[in-house]
Amino acid sequence: MSDRWIEETFHADWRVALRASKVLHEVKTDHQHLVIFENPYWGTVLMLDGVVQLTTKDENVYHEMMAHVPLMALGRPKKVLIVGGGDGGVLREVLKHACVEKAVLVEIDREVIDTSLQYFPQIPQKALESDRSEVVIADGLKYVAETVELFDCIIVDSSEPIGPSAVLHSKEFFASCRRALTPGGALVTQNGLAQLFPDHLAGTTRIFASLFKRAAPYICHQPCYFGGLFVLNLATDDKSILGINPKKLAKRARKRGVSSLKYWTPNVHVGSFALPAELKRIVDEAVAAGKSGDDRGYELPPTPVQDAPPAKKAAAKKPAVKKPSVKKALARKPVTKKPAEKSTPTAKTRR
Repeated sequence: MSDRWIEETFHADWRVALRASKVLHEVKTDHQHLVIFENPYWGTVLMLDGVVQLTTKDENVYHEMMAHVPLMALGRPKKVLIVGGGDGGVLREVLKHACVEKAVLVEIDREVIDTSLQYFPQIPQKALESDRSEVVIADGLKYVAETVELFDCIIVDSSEPIGPSAVLHSKEFFASCRRALTPGGALVTQNGLAQLFPDHLAGTTRIFASLFKRAAPYICHQPCYFGGLFVLNLATDDKSILGINPKKLAKRARKRGVSSLKYWTPNVHVGSFALPAELKRIVDEAVAAGKSGDDRGYELPPTPVQDAPPAKKAAAKKPAVKKPSVKKALARKPVTKKPAEKSTPTAKTRR
């Protein structure tokens, strides 16, 4: 049987195809078409609705920059909230900071965690089993709106602002995040491929500028995300955390025991806030608009063309996991499960 080529259909006018030497798992659910396959170059690949989510070759880029930039900027973060991120990659990086006493991961779909444990065990590693982590199976929007806890850092590792998930990029949600932050805390979310979809970056920045004293987008290069620089966005009321020099960042990393990273360095941290002129103009205009009362969010792009779903619908059952199942991994954790009334997906779609 010849290898199958799986197309990434994210952009309406061009496509990228990845060779699937072996399809490990494929299912068409009520909400999405999920496929996990092996590629000789990228390793194990996860695609949702025709969009690459992560590969084992370069997942560290996104996870390191999502976690270490805000945490290293803060003097002593003790409590961290992660909305989405059921694969455990951001949680893994957060727990590398010895000063973090508690990290709460809110994931709406327990299947996301099960799938990660089976097909991507090297991503969460032991993070889900840590005594410092707490996993809550709940709607991220409702959790943040209702929580009475305060967090030093909130990391929104959520899905693309399309359909029901758009609320996780709304002013209502970000305002709830601001309320759940300690004074001077940091909020981070993803803004995808800003050179292809600048409205995403502009919309989030307008909202951040209307809510916080400082909105500070920063960039990284994620090879598997075809289409240019990948942008994350940080918001805070403490402007001083954005001007820390590499020497101080290196000292913090040593003191916290953060080492052996593949992408983040003190110099990369500082340099990531230096935006290309095109993106800086978008950000400057969005900040000015947000400060003037224009808090319009992201305007949705056309829905991407999706591959046809597999002819045979997979049975809705949990995979037979030889590695620790989520039940075992979370056996020591108090897991809160909310009613599945009208929920907001938090499984990640990063672009």
